[in-house]
Formats: sequence, C-alpha cells, structure tokens
Amino acid sequence: MKELTIGLIQMPVVEDKQTNLDTAAAMAGQAAKAGAQIVCLPEMFACQYENHSFIENQEEAGGKIWQTLSAIARENHVILIGGSFPESDGGRLYNSCFIFDENGQQIGRHRKVHLFDVDVAGGISFKESDTFTAGSDFTVLETSLGRIGVEICFDIRFVEQTRLMALDGAQLIFVPAAFNMTTGPAHWDLTFRARALDNQVYMCGCSPARDENGPYVAYGGSIITSPWGEIVDKLDEKPGILLQTVDMSRVEAVRSQLPILSARRKDLYRLEEI
Repeated sequence: MKELTIGLIQMPVVEDKQTNLDTAAAMAGQAAKAGAQIVCLPEMFACQYENHSFIENQEEAGGKIWQTLSAIARENHVILIGGSFPESDGGRLYNSCFIFDENGQQIGRHRKVHLFDVDVAGGISFKESDTFTAGSDFTVLETSLGRIGVEICFDIRFVEQTRLMALDGAQLIFVPAAFNMTTGPAHWDLTFRARALDNQVYMCGCSPARDENGPYVAYGGSIITSPWGEIVDKLDEKPGILLQTVDMSRVEAVRSQLPILSARRKDLYRLEEI
C-alpha cells in the first residue's frame, strides 16, 4: 500500500479510568470517521502517570481495558495501537501496549523494554522500576497495511532498538509516549527526527495532552516524522487528533537514494540480519 492514513489520539488523561476509556473510544471513533486506518493511543491512556496509579489501575490481558481496546478496533475497523496500560501477569506489572487488527483480534503486545528511571538535576525525577518489570522483546508486526513496529516512550532513546526493528522490516514505527516538560522541549522533536532519519522510516509519537495541574505534566506535541527526517505534522499541547496521510513508497525511495541500511559494514559492526 502506497498511502495510508494515521490517527494519533492526544487525549486528556484524568483520575477516573472509565472516563479515560470513554474518551479514548470517542476520539478513536472520530479519527476513524475522518479516514484513519491506523489509530494510536498514548502511553498510560487509562490512568495517570504515577506509580501508585499504575498499581491501582492494573489489569490482566483480557480485562476491561483490553476489551475496550478490542472493541475500538472492531467497531471502527481500524488497526489499533493501544497506547499502554499497567498489565499484571504472574505477580508482575508491565507497561504494555496491545495491538489489534481491524476485527478486534489481538495481533501483538509490546512490553516497555527500557524503563523510565531518571533523575535530571533541576528537572524530572521518576523511577518506573519501582513498579514495573522490563519487557524483553522488540516488537515488529505484519499487518494488512504493512510491517509496523511498536516502542513505548523511553525505548526510543536506545538507538539500537529502532535500528534492529528497521532491519526486521519495520517501515512505520509507533511510539506511545509521555515525555515531560523537562525532556519534551529539549528532545521530543529531535529524537523522533533522528530515529526516522537514521533508519529511513516513518516515526509516530503519540502523547497525552498536557495538564498543568496533573501529577505528571506531559509535553504533548504528538508527531509524525518522515524517512527524510522531516516533521510531517505535529500537534500543540492541547487535546486533539493528528490525522495525516503518509506515502509509504517514500521509504523505499529514500533508502534507494541513500542506501544506509544495505551498505552497513557487517564486519565492523558485527551485526547480523534478523
């Protein structure tokens, strides 16, 4: 498929889980009616970004949040990148993104590999590992609209992860994320442009809307960047839907003009094709 339409849902996230689920369903429906074929929700779309909230709102796969995501995909006939929620499994919690096809069937799950453990002087201090267990797999999926990858937020900072996903055939990578007001202004645009440029893929970052009075102030700015490293489109900090049609043939066009992936010196990098 040469062209496909993406809908990134930059929604407000409040304390009440049901309100968040209703908001996600309503905004995803709006995106689908406007032509979106793939819809993405933000990181921790169902609960506020706090360790105690992760614990209070944890659910197993198949629970209420999972069922809502499946219904959104099925009722709107879209591929759904289900943001993330606190998934409980075997006595552990994971920051997990579930992916569904147009019939509401789960086709994948990504558990955040790199947990957000940071302490920036004069800025943000947070430790996801106080609550979450790290995932161990990189996620690339074959879908009816092509081969896509999924990361969650802090994963994008680890350049090897995105590179290996591109080598595994991903041409479009979704990143449910919640950068904050320390890292967002400094690194959000730059990081998405860099990963897109380095790997000659489309990168899609989906953030919650900014709430200055919330316990965690997300940056917002949901974004799509191109294989040439350009910003295709970007939202501001307010609630909204980024709806954009992208030309997937541009991935191969850029790769043929600048053959970065195929020209790697494997003897130096000691990398094997996946």
